Amino acid sequence: QEELVESGGGLVQAGGSLKLSCAASVSFFSANTMAWYRQTPGKQRELVASISSGGTIVYGDFAKGRFAISRDNSKKTVSLQMNRLNAEDAGVYYCKSQGWPHDYWGQGTQVTVSS
Repeated sequence: QEELVESGGGLVQAGGSLKLSCAASVSFFSANTMAWYRQTPGKQRELVASISSGGTIVYGDFAKGRFAISRDNSKKTVSLQMNRLNAEDAGVYYCKSQGWPHDYWGQGTQVTVSS
């Protein structure tokens, strides 16, 4: 089965940092664009960052300058370093593999930002 498993979520103070990881047991990982999405209260699911097989990176506006996405094809992992977190960043973060014929999603990891 194709599976994505996120880890690294948890409680962080406002202004702090957190690093999320996604272990991807998927076919043709190195050829797939990988991405992080998030679901925050009152908002639609939105792109946090994506990284293509060639290393092209796209960030959501809120993530620019604060978050960094990276991938390790040998380990089939994708990471998201999040810095200067604020209350608006709290929510569930999901890993996605863009493949063929299907995209695959992880179950998500919760990020909580304390006051």
